Amino acid sequence: MKHSFLDRYREGTSLVHRLDPRLKLLGTLAFILVVTNIPARGWPAFLLMAGLALLLVRLAEVPLLEALKRSSIALPFAGVVAVSIPFTRAGEALWQARLGSWTLSVTDAGLALFLSVMVKAWLAVLVSGLLVATTPFPKLLKALRALHVPAALVSTISFMYRYLFVLVDEAMCIQTAREARSVGPGRTVWWRARVLGGMIGSLFIRSYERSERIYAAMLSRGFAGEIRSLDQMSWQKRDWLAGLGWAVLMAAAFVLGRLIAGGL
Repeated sequence: MKHSFLDRYREGTSLVHRLDPRLKLLGTLAFILVVTNIPARGWPAFLLMAGLALLLVRLAEVPLLEALKRSSIALPFAGVVAVSIPFTRAGEALWQARLGSWTLSVTDAGLALFLSVMVKAWLAVLVSGLLVATTPFPKLLKALRALHVPAALVSTISFMYRYLFVLVDEAMCIQTAREARSVGPGRTVWWRARVLGGMIGSLFIRSYERSERIYAAMLSRGFAGEIRSLDQMSWQKRDWLAGLGWAVLMAAAFVLGRLIAGGL
């Protein structure tokens, strides 16, 4: 497999790496909850949250450019979802254009809401990516179970993560085989679509057969629906201090956003 770049920083020795996985998971959820509830015009609160996220990246010793590159993947998806907001939100018109009988106008409230949605999506993905980058995946799964997430859901996430790379390798092998058997230009779009359909079908069949073999092997070894580990987590003094400080910062950011937006 050639996908080790996904786990490049998970075995570090920074302060963020040494924190309890349960604390990091709860802290990430609290960050996302607070940032999504900051009003659209609470920009000082957004700056505070962005500063905290970038500070965590620094403390985790993850290269800043790498963190920004990974988190930027959220922007196109958020942009597609929120692209209509500047044109549909009531407010003072900043720009107008006529398209036949239609009048398109960008309002100040719509533009502010659009920008806030983009910032919220980026910050949420940035902190979530930092959680995955600084926490070995088995420990993250164990933290989920410790927080009473259903065992079936945790097992599903575990299998998805483990065999996602296997499926990628299978797809790459099929792609290589297709290229080796289709040398030369002049292939039609219909031919390419037909070959692609065959590749997807072959990958599905291989995946299904592999899952049946893996499940049978797990049952023969006593699998009862829950993945167990001998690794034990311990909540230490630094976790209490970090958790208390993080809670204070999250509360301050939320109150700041509400005060500036006139919500309090």
